[in-house]
Amino acid sequence: MISFTSDSLTDNLSVTGKIVAHLFASTSGTDADWVVKLIDVYPNSDQKNFLMSQYQLPVAMEVFRSRFRKSFSKPQPLTPNKPEEYVIDLHDVNHVFKTGHRLMIQVQSTWFPVIDRNPQKYVPNIFDVKESDFQKAEQRVYYSTYIELPVMKE
Repeated sequence: MISFTSDSLTDNLSVTGKIVAHLFASTSGTDADWVVKLIDVYPNSDQKNFLMSQYQLPVAMEVFRSRFRKSFSKPQPLTPNKPEEYVIDLHDVNHVFKTGHRLMIQVQSTWFPVIDRNPQKYVPNIFDVKESDFQKAEQRVYYSTYIELPVMKE
C-alpha cells in the first residue's frame, strides 16, 4: 500500500460530485487489482473530540480489476511491467474536509477479504482459478497518478 497525505487544510474544502482516479501503474504479473481510497484524516489532536484524533474517515473507495481496463465484456491480460492508465470511478460524494484535517489517497493491490484475491496471473475465468495459478507480483504506482476532485467554492 502507498499513501499520499496533504498538509493540514487552512480552510474547509467542499467536495461534491464525481471523483475520478487516474492511476498510472504497472505490475510484473498479467493481472492485478487496484484499490483507490480517498480518506479524511482528522487532526493529530482533535480538541472537540479527543477520541477522533488522527481518525481516518473513508470518503470514497473503489476496486478495479485490470483485466477489464479496456472492456468489461472482453477481458485482456496485461503486459508485465508496462505502465498503463486506469481510470477508476470513485462515484459521487458530498463531503466537507474541515479546516485542520488532511486529505489522504491510498492505493493498494488487494482488499481481501472484502474483494476476492487476484492470482496476479490472467486466467480466463477468475472463478476457475487454481491454487497453482497464484503468483507473487510487484506493483508500481507512478507519479503521474492524480485524482479529480470536484471542489465547490463557498
